[in-house]
Amino acid sequence: MRAVVQRVSHASVTVDGEVVGQVTEPGLMALVGVTHTDTAAEAVRIARKLWTLRILEDERSCSDTGAPLLVVSQFTLYGDARKGRRPTWQAAAPGPVAEPLVDAVVEELRSLGAVVATGVFGAKMSVSLTNEGPFTVVLEA
Repeated sequence: MRAVVQRVSHASVTVDGEVVGQVTEPGLMALVGVTHTDTAAEAVRIARKLWTLRILEDERSCSDTGAPLLVVSQFTLYGDARKGRRPTWQAAAPGPVAEPLVDAVVEELRSLGAVVATGVFGAKMSVSLTNEGPFTVVLEA
């Protein structure tokens, strides 16, 4: 499982012109990708890392501050463009495998006490954010 995490002052995801998830105060936005071999254990690890990652102001975490998170599924994190000019998506898990694991990340975050907004799995989403810093980290589980 892979996550690209950005420290944001605000972020939102829109589907068909409607905002379906947003954070309106400083927090984190995480794009989460799943590969074929991922399990619920990786989902728990990524969620706990997101909750405790000290990348907010003054080296604090969401668990320290109660900062919100926006979690958006992103199969393209497993795209491979090393050969040719067209990426392949072979390493990305199919929807029936990936969706429950992205949901597990969100559920684990919420069980830890996080305020979590989400996108819509499989939808064509427009993501808008203001990256603070800018600060971006890639996590692997």
